[in-house]
Amino acid sequence: MGSAVLLALLALLTPPLADASNRRIAISDYRWSDPEIEIDLGEHVTWYWTGPDLMHSVTGESANAKALDSDPGTNQPIHDLGDEFQLSFDQPGAYVLQCKLHSTVKGQVTVSATPGDPLTEPDPVPRTQVDLKAPRLRDLRLGDGRFGRRGTSLRFSLGERAKVAAELFRFDRHGRRGFAGYQTWKGFVGYNGVRIGSPGRHFRPRPGRYLALLTATDQGNNTSPARRLRFTIRSR
Repeated sequence: MGSAVLLALLALLTPPLADASNRRIAISDYRWSDPEIEIDLGEHVTWYWTGPDLMHSVTGESANAKALDSDPGTNQPIHDLGDEFQLSFDQPGAYVLQCKLHSTVKGQVTVSATPGDPLTEPDPVPRTQVDLKAPRLRDLRLGDGRFGRRGTSLRFSLGERAKVAAELFRFDRHGRRGFAGYQTWKGFVGYNGVRIGSPGRHFRPRPGRYLALLTATDQGNNTSPARRLRFTIRSR
């Protein structure tokens, strides 16, 4: 028998090596990024808490998974953004796991009897889903630097929706600065036009020189650095 024929027969009789299938799973928006996971024997699954919801566990539910728990000893799991938990599976079978607090945050890991590759990681590390970047408050412009008690227009631009707040300080005749009140507005993407220095629930205009410290806070509670504006309110 020729060597080429022998090699062909050996290839048919030898089972192919399993593809690497270690998995990386994100826990986010009250679900797993993939609830039906298939791996080979000896491989592992790594879960990542990517937010914004972080009060989840990876806890064994089926009989063969009872000893598996990312948060042993507590019924109130809480994780930091970016936490990870890894389990290796050395027995074939179907493993059901779910969160202790939220029964819908769950999935199943099915492990084949075929030996796998525990070293290769085909999945990328999941990205966090929490916005950590502060909004940019730009293009601030007053309609007038000196105005009466009805206020003046204020223009600004935003790259995302945010609440814009102005802390207002008044200078006395000695140049000392004192808190005089504040104003807030809902900001939208693009250019915005509001009125500053006008009477309101949290500000009563008085003649004098003022300093406004303006910030923008987005839905992720990120706040921009304060921007300064100076203006004068006339007596009439």
